[in-house]
Amino acid sequence: MIYDKAKLLSEVARRRGFFWSSFEIYGGMSGFLDLGPLGVGLKRLITDSWRSLFLHPHGFVEVSTPIITPYKLLEASGHVENFKDPITECTQCHRRFRADHLVKEQTGTETEGLSLEQLGELMRSKGVKCPECGGVLGAPQYFMTMFKTSVGPFGEDPAYGRPEAAQGIFVNFRRISEVMRERFPLGVAQVGTVLRNEISPRQGPIRLREFTIMDFELFFNPEEPECPFLSEAQEEILSIVTAKTREQGKEEVTKVRVSQAIREEVISTPWMAYFMSLSKQFLASLGISEAHQRFFEKLPSERAHYSAQTFDHEIQLDRYGWVEVAGFAYRSDYDLRRHMEATGTDMRIFHQFDKPVERTVVVVKPRPDKIRGAFGGNTGKILALLASRDLPSLIHSAQKSKMVKIEQYEVPLDFFDVHSDKVKEAGSRFIPHVVEPSFGVERLVYAALEYGLQMKEDRLILSLPFRLAPVQVSVLPLVNRDELQERATAIFTMLLRHGFRAEYDEAGSIGRRYARADEAGVPIGVTVDYDTLKDGSVTLRDRDSWAQVRAPVDSLAATIGKIVSEGFPKSRSSTLYSG
Repeated sequence: MIYDKAKLLSEVARRRGFFWSSFEIYGGMSGFLDLGPLGVGLKRLITDSWRSLFLHPHGFVEVSTPIITPYKLLEASGHVENFKDPITECTQCHRRFRADHLVKEQTGTETEGLSLEQLGELMRSKGVKCPECGGVLGAPQYFMTMFKTSVGPFGEDPAYGRPEAAQGIFVNFRRISEVMRERFPLGVAQVGTVLRNEISPRQGPIRLREFTIMDFELFFNPEEPECPFLSEAQEEILSIVTAKTREQGKEEVTKVRVSQAIREEVISTPWMAYFMSLSKQFLASLGISEAHQRFFEKLPSERAHYSAQTFDHEIQLDRYGWVEVAGFAYRSDYDLRRHMEATGTDMRIFHQFDKPVERTVVVVKPRPDKIRGAFGGNTGKILALLASRDLPSLIHSAQKSKMVKIEQYEVPLDFFDVHSDKVKEAGSRFIPHVVEPSFGVERLVYAALEYGLQMKEDRLILSLPFRLAPVQVSVLPLVNRDELQERATAIFTMLLRHGFRAEYDEAGSIGRRYARADEAGVPIGVTVDYDTLKDGSVTLRDRDSWAQVRAPVDSLAATIGKIVSEGFPKSRSSTLYSG
């Protein structure tokens, strides 16, 4: 039987309280999603699972920073200049769409990295039309996809809603490094809301204007790029569509061990290879099999402005095909260097040598008196800019012009004292490089639900793993009678105290309640009946097989724990299960 899984999932999600469109009673708003009680529970369990895999075992840390971000920060990071997408407007109905997505949807042509001119030519040559009315589309233009705002009663401080959580980590790197006693390598994460003013989000939970991101930045010394955890992952096999394969016009998957991918420089840094292997395990723990995962390498023209290498971790979804749920970017020292240059804050880390090294160095010192005489009130800014730069290199490159150029300023060479000196160095300073794994949480919620959704006979079942199920055990009195309700309530309270995520349900027939629990993804049902009053046993029902066994209430928590670790007994009999 063929059925639209995305449609069924959307219905189940609304009916059982996972998610639905925001502002429903006002007609909804595209690109925004509300999570219900079960959706919030699943989201929390996914983020906690991510923390337990990526952060806790490695001693990495987490921070929280504001959503509203100053214009100056995002200008320095390159987002103001680069965070934009191509938009086209229908000349007939005047609806607006993302041009590259329309071209790909209607022609199957890969569009990432294409210029406006190339997109416009494809739209004309392939006859791309408005998907709403069939009208002619206008020439594509760039549209800023950050939400713009201002801070203060008169809007004196321009700002944006953050499009990623990473910049809050980068600008705090110096402070975090000091708090962590300059422990290195340093991993810092942030889980929080980000905003992207998508042009025409038409994929429900897959493309949102407001969503939760799990950004993680690993800072390391580029001279010592080794990952101490790599031995745990070097035999892991990754499925990669490499840039080299894509340049040949193909999308064939190459299966490669992590160790081989590093050795052959398919993946540029050991840390990124290690995190990609963790991501594969993480998605598998959400119920997404290896056969439905791949890493898709971006071509240079497709990469974000800060990235030296990027892989999208993609999964195959029923309606949407291959969809990115995580990205892995080697950001080099781009972000720290840009913020260092913009603010004059020293983002370098001191690396101590095993023993002091003697060498001849060029020592360059700005002369504040001369700079002040020529630049007056701008002296402090110029000195801060010079402090953040490699002055010997600046002096070397200025030999012809006799001017050191730094932003809009030109400082004469004779404003500097330059001499050679022999020094013994105990260490050196460097700007850390960064590898970034980044995950979209709502997409993971949707993916876990889709891969868990199954049809059994004429019933829908949400087969979430036990540890991911927002409700793990449903306690059900067979009928609504005082003595059964009282006993069921006591069992429900006992399970809560044992740490299970349990619910109590007495509304409707027992069959209807079983069906409701199956759709909500509850792995185990505990039915309290008249035999419970006689012998102290209850019926345990398995969500996936519908098998049932009896078990004593006194050892119920232990019995459930054994079922979770060993699986549900295969027999459908009501034989007493001792646990």
